[in-house]
Amino acid sequence: MDLGLKGKRALVTGSTAGIGFAIAKALAREGAFVYVNGRTEARVDKAVGEIEGKVDGVAADLTTEEGAKKLFARVKDLDIVVNNLGIFEVKPFLEIDDAEWRRFFEANVLSGVRVTRHYLPHMLEKKWGRVIFISSESALQIPAEMVHYGMTKTAQLAVARGIAESFPASGVTVNSVLAGPTESEGVETFLKNFAAQNGKTTEELSREFFEHARPSSLIKRFATIDEVAAMVTYLCSEAASATTGSAIRVDGGVVRAIA
Repeated sequence: MDLGLKGKRALVTGSTAGIGFAIAKALAREGAFVYVNGRTEARVDKAVGEIEGKVDGVAADLTTEEGAKKLFARVKDLDIVVNNLGIFEVKPFLEIDDAEWRRFFEANVLSGVRVTRHYLPHMLEKKWGRVIFISSESALQIPAEMVHYGMTKTAQLAVARGIAESFPASGVTVNSVLAGPTESEGVETFLKNFAAQNGKTTEELSREFFEHARPSSLIKRFATIDEVAAMVTYLCSEAASATTGSAIRVDGGVVRAIA
């Protein structure tokens, strides 16, 4: 199937590794010109060198206004924006101070708001565009071990739906993708560190995770980054033109609600 992405200009934020990197690769494979983004030149250059196709990179910390301005100066108009940049951290609610709440909101929510607000007018003018926020099943099932993270993932759903509502019949679609437990770089690092601290293998820890933390998972494993990227790539395509204002799950069936 031709997804109609040849020649489209796409930005994937936070795309030097993990889900973002897989999305960037998938879009480039479909013929889009892809901008990779990360905080350091070294990470960006490495990612760009590993992607086949038309690709460039922008090193900018999009959790800050200064970083966003650096991006805007380098990259003018876009057809596709994938707001993938995000952070997570396990921390009990009573230990999360005001600074941490602000840090998570800046990284996971406001970064995507800034980027979308800047590039959306061009999409509206051309009457074609795709905006996607990479959210999580944690948006619907707030994890007690990281309430601040869950809050930001829920906020992304509201922002995406609100933007879609603001521009009906515009040719621009705005959606969220709710990723479930996924084998991203961050998750792999966390599992390795936690396993080492508790004298277990990552395989044992993974099995226990789905037995106790995510027992509702229907696939009983972590999704791959490519599985998430495949859904995102479809939502960026011409074929997905009737899908907007939606929260699409790639969660392995973790969320039990039907709607």
